[in-house]
Amino acid sequence: MALQKGGKTKGTEELEQGTFFGFSASFLFVIKGAERLFSNILDLMESIDLSDNNLFGEIPDEIGDLWALQNLNLSRNHLSGNIPENIGKMKSLESLDLRMNNLSGTIPQSLSALTYLNHLNLSYNNLSGPIPTGNQLQTLPDPSIYIGNPYLCGPPTTKNCSTNESVHDLSEGTADRFDKFERLWLSVSVILGFITGFWAICGALLISKSFRYGYFNLIDTMYDRLYVAVALTHARLMRRWGN
Repeated sequence: MALQKGGKTKGTEELEQGTFFGFSASFLFVIKGAERLFSNILDLMESIDLSDNNLFGEIPDEIGDLWALQNLNLSRNHLSGNIPENIGKMKSLESLDLRMNNLSGTIPQSLSALTYLNHLNLSYNNLSGPIPTGNQLQTLPDPSIYIGNPYLCGPPTTKNCSTNESVHDLSEGTADRFDKFERLWLSVSVILGFITGFWAICGALLISKSFRYGYFNLIDTMYDRLYVAVALTHARLMRRWGN
């Protein structure tokens, strides 16, 4: 937005022509892709051009209160966050230019309620999801107004919004949760089995004298067999190495 100051003037007549405190003012706007020069302050109330101003932050929800605004240009800044749903309250809006920002999220369905909207540019942001349809948006079939948003889908773009992708993602998430539950249940089962077996043997050893004798006799027998097998293997290896 360019502000130009001229020479001093007199009276209320010059105030009506765009003067304030003796200075004339004119404003240069980019509206619908074309530059337009306004010299009437009343026009300022209907148009806002803050393009290419290195602005940061989110578009405030209160922007929907500007119901008389006809032209809004916030392009070529660093605006982030979602496009406010309240933007659908700007019933007089004819031109909306939000291109070349960092806006994300979905395009609000309320945009289709702007019956006077005849110029829209949301290109080169990070918008995602299906493009709203119906009402006034049906009269804006140019896909270039959405270019540079690779995660947008639906007409007028050539990318279809496949519900299969959502179902696939949901199925993968469900399967992943099931696998985690299955692994957890297996771990719990192994631990419970070990604890049960351990205390079953210990209980039997404490309660039954015959089981105690038989158990330790089995341990001794297994130890003797293992010792004999190791000793014989060691002897055979020593003879082989000696030869």
